[in-house]
Amino acid sequence: MSFCEWMQAALYDEDDGYYCRADRIPQGRAGDYRTAPETSPLFAATFARYISKLFTDLKWPTTFTIFEAGAGRGEFAQGVLNSLIADAPEVFEATNYVIDEVSPAAGQLAAERLSEFAGHVTFQHLADINQPVTAGIVFSNELIDAFPVHRVIRRDGELRELNVGLNADDFVWITGELNERAEEYCQRIELQLSEGQIAEVNLGADEFISRAASVIEHGFVITVDYGAERNELLSWPDRSEGTLRAFHRHQLVSDVLARPGQQDLTTTIDWTQIKEAGHRAGLRTVRFERLDRFLIEEGLLDEMLKIMRYTSVQSEALRLSTSAREMVLPYGLAAYFQVLVQEKSV
Repeated sequence: MSFCEWMQAALYDEDDGYYCRADRIPQGRAGDYRTAPETSPLFAATFARYISKLFTDLKWPTTFTIFEAGAGRGEFAQGVLNSLIADAPEVFEATNYVIDEVSPAAGQLAAERLSEFAGHVTFQHLADINQPVTAGIVFSNELIDAFPVHRVIRRDGELRELNVGLNADDFVWITGELNERAEEYCQRIELQLSEGQIAEVNLGADEFISRAASVIEHGFVITVDYGAERNELLSWPDRSEGTLRAFHRHQLVSDVLARPGQQDLTTTIDWTQIKEAGHRAGLRTVRFERLDRFLIEEGLLDEMLKIMRYTSVQSEALRLSTSAREMVLPYGLAAYFQVLVQEKSV
């Protein structure tokens, strides 16, 4: 089978997929990786400030929809909605927050967490939305990096595909013909690889950006993830074997085919691809920068001071200041991520 099919099953199988298993919590200390919303409440609070600015840019619409794709357990949504209630009640009153989450277990936890916002929160997949909203935002954080990918390699001067086979009870790599859609993509971007070099083809990224653009008539698509421009991804010597990697208990795992369903799989996204996909879907890039710089510019430190004024417990204040460092220091968590904001105009 293609690695794309294998990765789809390993991550998203309804019963045993890594993100869908009810017996696993992939995020946090007990999981395999950390995300910004759970690392610091300042992440959601700062984005709530930015969303309020975008609401103004959209001329104060009477109805305003925030779609969050890959919403997980609802930490980000809860933080944004609480901030809007406190600091921008007029935005909150106009807001319908739509949660799109593939994991039933995570979706149930999100529903419980967000029950206090009844009337403002709904659960629906973007793929099921047939009528675009007049004004809105599509937000995703660390979503595209977890889309299944095709692995392309140059062998004997030709582009081939790395598929997955079985050797006794072990999954192994085997080389086969290039998938037709992956081949079309490689031809479109004029992919050039050196002999033995591997690259990932993330067809789902194009599909997601196109779908995100289709659910809003006027608004913004905000993508937070870790990636690089295409020329960087293909030219850096340490990426000659691609960017596919696995994590288990916060440790990098050398064998990505081991323990399917029990470890996280991820790739570094191609920001050039995301921008090109947006352009084809009628989106215009209005902002692209490192996440730590974005958060500072949008008032994270002001949010920290505001929360600190109402925090009397010293341990809570210490946790807040510690988490703030992860968001703003040059070697903190946020420094390795980027923010892309694309606008769709009427």
